[in-house]
Amino acid sequence: MPLSVASGSDGVVTDTALPLFGDDGRPGVPGVDESFATAHRVRLDEHSWVEHVPSWLTGADSLFDELLQGGAWEQRRRWMYGERTVEPRLTAQYDDLATAPALLLEAAQALTSHYGVTYDHLWVNLYRDNRDSTGWHGDGASTRRRECVVPVLSLGASRRFLIRPADGGPSSTFRPLAGDLIVMGGRCQSDWRHCVPKQTSPTGPRISVNFAASSQGRAD
Repeated sequence: MPLSVASGSDGVVTDTALPLFGDDGRPGVPGVDESFATAHRVRLDEHSWVEHVPSWLTGADSLFDELLQGGAWEQRRRWMYGERTVEPRLTAQYDDLATAPALLLEAAQALTSHYGVTYDHLWVNLYRDNRDSTGWHGDGASTRRRECVVPVLSLGASRRFLIRPADGGPSSTFRPLAGDLIVMGGRCQSDWRHCVPKQTSPTGPRISVNFAASSQGRAD
């Protein structure tokens, strides 16, 4: 059955979005930019970085629809601040990339080639409206290596993505649009915390596609 979705002073990193359309105004051919030509890396500290790649994927709208209608969505529980809580979002997992949309297999191959990490599975999170979120967290406990590279592809509505030091301090804010890629590298999962906060203004649904490698664990 098709899934029905209801819409409903930190440092800021300013993102410049590039168009997903050609000179004739029509959508581009679905695919990924294997050159990563728009990539902009923000150095968080000596050991950690975040890379924003605007308009990395074309065909974002059709991929969003395919995942929204075809995903095996479930609401999960996770340990947060010493207690097990229900996540205010939905998640679907693809342990075998062959079962994911073909465009995501292409994306995983491009990421593997570019970052030198074998991304062999993925999961997707659905933020149904402005009330869905994920709190401050890091995935060091489930990451097998202290340093890792974790790509996250955004689809659908734009939501703020915040990252701050694990010990506290100002956060940096990214605002990825549909088709944008955010990559957390180095010690981001152990030394930093990230979140997608709730927001007061109504917004449409957003899907984050999280690429994972069996050798380095998982993150959001």
